[in-house]
Amino acid sequence: MRKAEQIGFPVVLKIISPDILHKSDVGGVKVKLMNREEVEKAYDEIINNVKKAKEDARIIGMLVQEYAPAGREVIVGLTKDPQFGPTIMFGVGGIFVEIYEDVSFRVAPIDYEEAEEMIKEIRGYKLLMGARGEKPSDIEVLKKIIVGVSDIAMKYPMIKEMDLNPIEVYEKGAKIVDARIILEV
Repeated sequence: MRKAEQIGFPVVLKIISPDILHKSDVGGVKVKLMNREEVEKAYDEIINNVKKAKEDARIIGMLVQEYAPAGREVIVGLTKDPQFGPTIMFGVGGIFVEIYEDVSFRVAPIDYEEAEEMIKEIRGYKLLMGARGEKPSDIEVLKKIIVGVSDIAMKYPMIKEMDLNPIEVYEKGAKIVDARIILEV
């Protein structure tokens, strides 16, 4: 509760468990909590949801973070391919990544020009450019994030997988809402 009040409302609560990779699939995330009462209720609900979904899940704690307003949801990922090495992925993100499968790939390292090509290759590019009178998304910040993930892949070869999903992209700037990193053992 102290962290929620330090951050300021609204906030998001997320379960922290090494046994839960996709928190939202087990009811391990509550968003846009507006006050102390909502945070307390959400905490109890998350714990109960996780225990129901995976009885033996180790619960380390609860992440409290700033609520990021909705933008255009994208994903930037990294996977270590056995043949090609570190491979960078960009696409439509959030819960839609598996549904639409609207992604592009490049073998790292990549530069800003390749990052821009990746962005333009997806069908969702038109949404990023502003559809039906909406403002375009910040493509420059997306390029920086993609190249940054490529740089991380080259600097830290022990990373097996990394997902930044969703990234909320705005007219100016972006916020990485969730991240997952898996190291080689």
